[in-house]
Amino acid sequence: MINEPSFAPKDYGWIEVVCGGMFSGKTEELIRRAKRAHIAGQNVVVVKPAIDKRYSDTEVVSHNETALPSILVDTADQIVLLTSNAKVVCIDEAQFFDERIVDVVNVLANDGKRVIVAGLDMDFEGKPFGPMPYLLAIAEYVTKLHAVCAESGAMANFSQRVVESTEKVLVGEYDSYEPRARHCFRPSIDRRRGRPIRPFTTPKVAPLEEENINIEQS
Repeated sequence: MINEPSFAPKDYGWIEVVCGGMFSGKTEELIRRAKRAHIAGQNVVVVKPAIDKRYSDTEVVSHNETALPSILVDTADQIVLLTSNAKVVCIDEAQFFDERIVDVVNVLANDGKRVIVAGLDMDFEGKPFGPMPYLLAIAEYVTKLHAVCAESGAMANFSQRVVESTEKVLVGEYDSYEPRARHCFRPSIDRRRGRPIRPFTTPKVAPLEEENINIEQS
C-alpha cells in the first residue's frame, strides 16, 4: 500500500518514509513523488549520501535506471544548508547517514517542508539499519515496499548478502544481494540461489497474416 498524503495544508511540513529491502522499488517511489511535486510547480531538491556512487555521482538512480538530478552530501547537517529554498526535500539511502539525520529531518519538517526519505529498514543480518527505526517512528506517513524473493517467488522483505563480506555497510546491487522472503533468508551470508536477473527485451511477436476482408457497401 502506498501511504502518501493526498491533501495537506501548504504551510505545514511533514515526513514521509519509504522503506523496504533491496530491489523493492524505494528509490523509484521517491523519484515518482519528486516528479509529481515538480510537475505541481514546487521547488524540489534531491540529496543522497556521498558513499552511494553505484550509478552516478550527480543523480539519484533506481535499479531500473530511472533517474533525477541530485546533490551528494557528506553529512546530514549539509542537507539543511543546501535545501533552504526547497519546498520538497527528498533524501535517498537514508540508512547510510548517522543519527544526526533524525534531527535534520525534524528541522526541515518543522520549517514547513515536505520531507521524503527512502532507505533500507534492515541490514544484511535482518537487523534494523542505522537511523531508519527512528525515522519510521517520527514520520507522519510510512510506506513499506516489498520485492519478489529470488528463491521462492514469494513476497520478499529481506536483503540476502551473497558475497563474502561481513562489513556493515557494503554498497552493492545484483552482484552482492538477493531479495529473499522470510523462509528463504539465511543470515548473514548465503550462496546465490536465484536466477540472474535478465534485462527486459522486446518480445517476439508472430507476424499477423493478412486477411482479405470484403466490405459491402450499401
